[in-house]
Amino acid sequence: MYAVVETGAKQYKVTPGDTLEVERLQADQGNTVTLDRVLLVNKEGQVTVGMPTVSNASVVADVVKHIRGEKVTTFKMKKRKGYHKTQGHRQELTVLKIKEIKA
Repeated sequence: MYAVVETGAKQYKVTPGDTLEVERLQADQGNTVTLDRVLLVNKEGQVTVGMPTVSNASVVADVVKHIRGEKVTTFKMKKRKGYHKTQGHRQELTVLKIKEIKA
């Protein structure tokens, strides 16, 4: 059994027991989170596709910890003008452990 969920404007394929990193959620470490935006559910070969979401479907997950992603460096430059700018960014992430898929 697996499901496709949307969180943080990104889509993830999840199965019970999976661990995934999503954009930071407003939940404390150790709490349970319910993801309601379920786009697809495959239950023993029976596929349910939502329009846009599957009604009465949700994914229950535990918040393992909050982390920061790897640093991404951007560099801007204009030739012959002496302009250059370096900027870095680290995304705030939440690590989730999927408990169950309710369909």
